[in-house]
Amino acid sequence: MFVEKLKCARCGEEHDPDEKVFYCSKLDGRLDIYYDYDAISSVLTKDELVRRKGGTWKYRELLPIKEGTRVVDLGEGNTPLIKCEDLGRAIGLRNLYAKDETRNPTWSFKDRPMSVGVAKGIEFGVKTAVIASSGNAAAALAAFCAKANIDCVTFVPHFAGAGKVAQLMLYGAKVVRLRWGEEEDPTVKMMLETSRKYGWYPCPSFGPFNPYQFEGNKTMAYEVCEQLNWEAPDWLFIPVGGGGLLAGNWKGFKEFKNLGFISSLPKIVAVQSTGCAPLVRAHEQGKGPFEIEPWGKPETIATGLEDPFPWDGDAALRAIRESEGTAVSVTNEEILEAQKMLAKEEGIFAEPSGVASLAGLIKLLERGVVDSGDLVVVEITGSGLKDPEVVSEHMGLPPVIEPKIEVVDSYLRELGA
Repeated sequence: MFVEKLKCARCGEEHDPDEKVFYCSKLDGRLDIYYDYDAISSVLTKDELVRRKGGTWKYRELLPIKEGTRVVDLGEGNTPLIKCEDLGRAIGLRNLYAKDETRNPTWSFKDRPMSVGVAKGIEFGVKTAVIASSGNAAAALAAFCAKANIDCVTFVPHFAGAGKVAQLMLYGAKVVRLRWGEEEDPTVKMMLETSRKYGWYPCPSFGPFNPYQFEGNKTMAYEVCEQLNWEAPDWLFIPVGGGGLLAGNWKGFKEFKNLGFISSLPKIVAVQSTGCAPLVRAHEQGKGPFEIEPWGKPETIATGLEDPFPWDGDAALRAIRESEGTAVSVTNEEILEAQKMLAKEEGIFAEPSGVASLAGLIKLLERGVVDSGDLVVVEITGSGLKDPEVVSEHMGLPPVIEPKIEVVDSYLRELGA
């Protein structure tokens, strides 16, 4: 393991990498993980990476897991970067790519951080893991825990999608649905209280309560660089809830540049729903990394982005500004239109949360922020099978008609077929 230390992003408290530690003793910041890049560069080269099998563990030297630790590999990562020529023409962009994270084992990017989080749990010898999640991270944790023979307790809000809850139950997780009636997120509250009371291993997909899983997000950036023939895009659009994916991507690009694998860095755009946009608001108001204010109760169809407080918002806000990027919020209608366009033009069925990135790109193209010749990557973070009821609710279901050719002919004419 090439980890040098863990250091709190807020107070500077440091920990040795051999400590069994999950969060800062003051509970006031994320424990950022620092690596010995000189040592890594002596064993990790472009040629070595090209020879290796794809997936999260291709980049093991850049992950905080000790050598010899048993890891659970469900085939996560190694997702395609798709050149979207038809969609690009439709929106006026010549070099558009989609990083299709719907191909992951549990259909979202959360498999990346959870694979690393569970590996660290195995290393620590934990018996029970606990998570607070709107659904996707919980499903990923439950799947990896099932394979690792670790008990899994999941706290989800009452409005979590039925498909996501069904996944959790089939993986054998103990599912606790909590009513969200106040501004405070009840799932995080219960995760922290039970982890302290019962000694459970907290493994949410945000850094302040588990720094190890955070590192799995970096692997998406590594793959994008390799898939673009060791280049970084001009722009990278990322849906944002807690901010960990965006911050992790930025760390990944910087690490590859530090190692000499790429020569430039992308501008990063955070995309949130107008019904829950604390990071966008903070960016627009010029707030500091630790001045982000909670949003209140979220109201959006993008349920995977319903984080009233972005737990990794400090790192995300720094990433936006360091990369000279920006942040934008999009409406439910803009998200649904982007979802429809992506499916129709490129055959990718994404959930509303997963396609918010594309909605943000379309908005910034219309504003002239992004040029038609720029190389742009949008991260499509979750499958539409996570929230199929959103599609049926907004598009409706076809009527049931009689199996007679004249009736079918008439209906097909109505459809324009």
